[in-house]
Amino acid sequence: MLRKFYKMHGIGNDYIYFDCMNEDVPDPGALAKRLSDRHFSIGGDGVILLRPSAKADCRMSMFNADGSEGRMCGNGIRCVGKLARDLGYVRGKSCTVETLSGIKKLDFLFGADGKVSSATVDMGPAALRGRDIPSTLEGERIVNSPVSIAGREWGVTLVSMGNPHCVVFAGPETLDLEKIGPQFENSPLFPERINTEFVRVLRKNELKMRVWERGSGETWACGTGACAAAVAAVLNGFADMDAPVTVHLRGGDLTVTYTRDTVYMEGGATLVFTGEIEI
Repeated sequence: MLRKFYKMHGIGNDYIYFDCMNEDVPDPGALAKRLSDRHFSIGGDGVILLRPSAKADCRMSMFNADGSEGRMCGNGIRCVGKLARDLGYVRGKSCTVETLSGIKKLDFLFGADGKVSSATVDMGPAALRGRDIPSTLEGERIVNSPVSIAGREWGVTLVSMGNPHCVVFAGPETLDLEKIGPQFENSPLFPERINTEFVRVLRKNELKMRVWERGSGETWACGTGACAAAVAAVLNGFADMDAPVTVHLRGGDLTVTYTRDTVYMEGGATLVFTGEIEI
């Protein structure tokens, strides 16, 4: 069966999207494993489905490149909002998207062609308790806590943005992420595995980051990871609460604001190409 797909990215965090508002796709986990291969298929960080919702304007289901289902993707949700708006499923300047991490609200910005070019997402509150990440590290906040991984000691700050993140303030340019990333991801400290951000503080409220995503490896960007890094920067005194934090990732920049009640993220959403593939 031929199905139309949409190749989209949020600052380089690229997924293969399917419009499932009227017709679903079979076995999306297996589909993600097959289609994500960058040498033998379309290529991407996974597959994301635009689905109907009884609670919001639409629903997002995301599957990593290894076939595992993720709870939330900050870059992906902006593209879901753009796809829903461009296809006419939602109208106006905002929409709501149901995820496994709750309902998120998006406010759109439009390009010269009248289509969505970027969005600001209310990502909801950051969870900071060790057990809520989840992690075996106990405490109301795990901030710059010493742990031993990959043969050395690191200071880690743990944040959940609906999915688990471990933030390390260590210069990302010199690290061998292909070696270190999997050891963080699969550490027994994190029973559901972990996404890991390696961050350099450039100046107050400005960060540079590389990310190792569970199930996908190093990606060019991670929206929830940028949010986690900004929250961790505030907790460690490298950034201000209620102020925009610029996060530079390999694929581009995101702007994150951490308030006491929620986290806001702003960034682009881009359609690269469309096509049809046998599924």
